[in-house]
Amino acid sequence: MDNIQYDMITALPEIIVLSMAMFILILDLFLTDKTRFFIYVLAQFTLFAAAYFTLTTHTPSVGYSFSDMFVDDALSDVLKLMMYLSTSLILVYTRNYIKLRGMFRGEFYALVLFALLGMMIMASGQSMLTIYMGLELLSLCVYSLVAFDRDNVKATEAAMKYFVLGALASGLLLYGMSMIYGATGTLNISQIAAALIDPTLIQSTGSHPVLILGVVFIVSGLAFKLGAVPFQMWVPDVYEGSPTAITLFIGSVTKLSAFAMVIRLLAQGLQPLALDWQGMLLIMAVCSMVIGNITAIAQTNLKRMLAYSTISHIGFLLFGLMSASLNGYASAMFYIASYVIMSLASFGIVLLLSRKDFEADKLDDLKGLNQRNPWIAFLMLIVMFSMAGVPPTLGFYAKFTVLQAAVQAGFIWFVVFAVLMAAIGAFYYLRVVKLMYFDEPVDHTPIQPSADMKIVLSINALALLALGLMPQSLMTLCAYAITHSLQYPK
Repeated sequence: MDNIQYDMITALPEIIVLSMAMFILILDLFLTDKTRFFIYVLAQFTLFAAAYFTLTTHTPSVGYSFSDMFVDDALSDVLKLMMYLSTSLILVYTRNYIKLRGMFRGEFYALVLFALLGMMIMASGQSMLTIYMGLELLSLCVYSLVAFDRDNVKATEAAMKYFVLGALASGLLLYGMSMIYGATGTLNISQIAAALIDPTLIQSTGSHPVLILGVVFIVSGLAFKLGAVPFQMWVPDVYEGSPTAITLFIGSVTKLSAFAMVIRLLAQGLQPLALDWQGMLLIMAVCSMVIGNITAIAQTNLKRMLAYSTISHIGFLLFGLMSASLNGYASAMFYIASYVIMSLASFGIVLLLSRKDFEADKLDDLKGLNQRNPWIAFLMLIVMFSMAGVPPTLGFYAKFTVLQAAVQAGFIWFVVFAVLMAAIGAFYYLRVVKLMYFDEPVDHTPIQPSADMKIVLSINALALLALGLMPQSLMTLCAYAITHSLQYPK
């Protein structure tokens, strides 16, 4: 097999997603409102085709293509499969919502697929340049999606805030990458790691201060994309201002790509400098838990509460990453996968409660949900318990694994602090349960979800219970992806 053929095979899922996104854009010109459902079917078929070729071309070994700028390994394949599944659920949850708001157009599905393509490139990036290209493709699509409802003033304002702050974060990240390139002479992640363990590099060039400054800028850029303190200022505003369908997309699947970027840059490229970035992640983890959990208690807007909840979850994720070990990275991957499942179900229920000209974005909108639809209230109960970390839900084991990794790395007192923060955070999750089961409903309109929405949402929420009772399969998958992909230079 020659190099060009191998390059095409490793990038086949990306080629499929790119081709179908462009085809959907063109096809949309010839469709009417009655036949536009075909675009939704095509988008779902695209995800299925990409998943099929990702699975069939998977091998446990690590393969490099496009002049070592693109990597095909277990980590990229597992993350891509999670991205396909999450995006498929998002399309199911958002279909009725965007129909009622005049957003059911080819551009929406094309932007979602282009954003997915950016995330896939980030997952397989073996060069800082490749990762940055994927990040920019994702970012530009998300900015456009936030402002997609052009008549919505809040969405336009949120898009402007996100664009300005996102551009600043991208600049920080790019500046940090340029410093690493200047100190090591390469953009390839494996070569950067090899250069950093070469004792003659720092002694001969005196580039250690430049490297540390580069790490600071890179971690700052990554923290923004994750939504960690002190770069969290965009999260509540964008979550609240965006149409709920777009909030679901930003709050779930994009976190997988941010995690991929952290693993590629910190755990692979900058692992020899772990002592320098561990302290930064520790400070951000502690601050994210404090600000996320305490501020969430004061919120009356459901989407803002979930935004601050996201910030606190990122704090727990950082506990796994700052352990700087294979076990810590696998635990962090398990946590981000668990968080995405929880986030999809929570925002899916918010979308279900929304109607034409009505956004179910207030906590009061959940009052008496048990009287309006007991099954949906039960599903939301499972989601809230999982987010709070109540056993035997998946959220409990996710928190347990990252804190266990932090204990093994020697951060015992910080783990005690994290447990206290989790106890505080349980308050605002249990408040939602109290509103659903013990308060009188403000709106007595019965909730009647479509068949596909009810089935998919039920499977999503019940998976939190099933994977909580039997978490071994997901844990094993995450451990397999990490151990077969992180290859450090000898």
